[in-house]
Amino acid sequence: MTGPHILVRGAGVAGMVTAVALAEHGAQVTVHDTGGRVGAGASWFAGGMLAPWCEAESAPDEVTQDSLTSLDWWKTHVPDVMQAGSLVVAPPRDTPELARFGRRTSHFETIGVERIRTLEPDLEDRFDKALFFAEEGHVDPRKALQALADRLVQNGGTLLSQHPADEALFDWIVDCTGVAARNFQSDLRGMRGEMVLLRCPEITLHRPIRMLHPRIPVYIVPRDNSVFMVGATMVESDDTRAITVRAITDLLNAAYTLHPAFAEAELLEANAGLRPAYPDNVPRVRREGNRISLNGMYRHGFLLSPARAREVCDIIFGTDRA
Repeated sequence: MTGPHILVRGAGVAGMVTAVALAEHGAQVTVHDTGGRVGAGASWFAGGMLAPWCEAESAPDEVTQDSLTSLDWWKTHVPDVMQAGSLVVAPPRDTPELARFGRRTSHFETIGVERIRTLEPDLEDRFDKALFFAEEGHVDPRKALQALADRLVQNGGTLLSQHPADEALFDWIVDCTGVAARNFQSDLRGMRGEMVLLRCPEITLHRPIRMLHPRIPVYIVPRDNSVFMVGATMVESDDTRAITVRAITDLLNAAYTLHPAFAEAELLEANAGLRPAYPDNVPRVRREGNRISLNGMYRHGFLLSPARAREVCDIIFGTDRA
């Protein structure tokens, strides 16, 4: 007896995690994305941080609790998951921001110059104090999405470049199309985010660095081959234009503040995208008949997709076997 035939719309992180989870439950899964490839939307520009305790600074308790098993899920499903923690720093003039961040979070230790030097030698003498969240990790979103695509195919799933001719052939349809779903979800909005990719062989970082600033806090995430992702602005806007000059300037200034060597970095990419979000910024799963929506990932796509995918599996299979 074969499992249910399920169409997953959207090949971003929510769609791919859900597709893999469904396939592992025995479903016959087909994934389609109007962009024609895996990661054609906002997930391609994500930081890939698996940081439940850092995100608790601005996220509700529900987000924190639902994300605690995220790192373990990713470690069992894709290669090259890094678990070196997160480091939160602030320029000397913004040290009060560090104290505020600490009051809103937990599961960290406050460290000084010597420990900062041990963790990140290239930040030696750059900062007097930092918060170290040792239990957190990160992935490279682009590699992770492709690894999920490969895993889906290995589990008998299908990736389509064209929309299926007849959706009635599927037992279930799971919509993970992000901001495109605004056409039928009036409470869904776009949250604009902008990022840059830099190559800087002069610097080595071993973990994501969050640098606090009252106006534009940023994160710098290390990737392979001396590449760093710097992001991301958070703008309440449905603006789909390319990245603005102001955003590029802010992000590059932040990188330079972290370390002056970034002044000589090679600018590989500058991009913008729209994250989907509900009014409370909490992702949710909705059902209407045999149609399920998983949306509103906001800035928590990689962090919360495993938990929300379990909800989808629970609806379809009647019990959470993930």
